[in-house]
Formats: sequence, structure tokens, C-alpha cells
Amino acid sequence: MKKMEAALSAIDGYNKQDPILFSVDGKQVPQTYFFSVKVYEWVNKLAPDASEELLLASRAHHIGRWEIPREQYPDGRAGYLSWRRHLGELHAEKAGEILEKAGYSDAECARVKELIQKKRLKTDPEAQLLENALCLVFLEYQYEDFRQKHSKEKMIRILRKTLLKMDEQGRKEALELSYTPDGLALIQEAL
Repeated sequence: MKKMEAALSAIDGYNKQDPILFSVDGKQVPQTYFFSVKVYEWVNKLAPDASEELLLASRAHHIGRWEIPREQYPDGRAGYLSWRRHLGELHAEKAGEILEKAGYSDAECARVKELIQKKRLKTDPEAQLLENALCLVFLEYQYEDFRQKHSKEKMIRILRKTLLKMDEQGRKEALELSYTPDGLALIQEAL
């Protein structure tokens, strides 16, 4: 357990360097740090017996995200997918370095990297559980604000993709979250 505590502390320390702040309960917190803790909490809620590798991946899934801004890539789907691929590689590399220093084996590091990069998403239950947690954090903390910035049509497409990425357990949890009446209506339309 000391190894895991050291790894989580190092991941958190890195994520607390995020210059992008997120406002929650009247406080400004480093965005990547905040969301990594929330994904970790969702993983624990969805799977109280989650493996150590899944817990580590949930906390490191977006480590250093601010280091590759979306603006560095072209607009559109191709630019977005290229950005996401490069981010996944960055997250896996940074997480692997931290885990190696904490004393994790090559196999354990490889598993965490695989989960972070969402390999075998629909066939790996742990990758699917991590995806559920990521989507739930988006819906719980970012959706309402995001919805205000985009057209109804674009939001319905985004919501459909988000809901399709989740399995039945994730969608069930998503429908139990608290939304504004307009936010809920859009989710119901997307379904």
C-alpha cells in the first residue's frame, strides 16, 4: 500500500501544477487534479474492489493534460482525434515514469498504460469501468457549462457519443445525476 500511496501522491503533485483552474464550491482548484480525484472516486463507487492498476489509471488518466493544448491541433474531427491520441501517449508515459519510480513492475506499469489509453475499451471490463467514470465526471461537473457553449444539435451528438461509450451500469448512474431541467431534457432527447 505504501507503493500506491507514493504513486498517488506523485500523480497528485504533478496534476496540481495545472495552471488551468476549475471553480467548485467557490474555490479555484487545478483542473486536472480535481477531475482525476473525481474519476478515482467514481471508480471506487462503481467497483469497490477495483484493482490497484485500475485505481492508479483512474488517478493518472489525464496527467499533464495542460501540456498539450487543443489549440495546437487543427479544428475538426481529425485534429481532435490526433490531439486525443497524443494526449493518451503523454498520459501513459508520465504515469509509467511515476509508477516505475514508486516500484511498480513492468507488467503493472504496462497495464496502467493500457487502461489510460483505453485499449480494448468494449472488451476489457476495467477499461469500460474507467470510461464510465470519465463520462460520469463529464456529466456531473462539465456538462451543464459545456451545454451553454454549444448548439443543441452539437450537444445531442456529444451526448449520444458519451452515452454510447458507457455500458448499462454507467448509463444507469448517469440518469441518476442531478441536472437542470433543460440539461435533463437534452439528455432524454439524446437517448
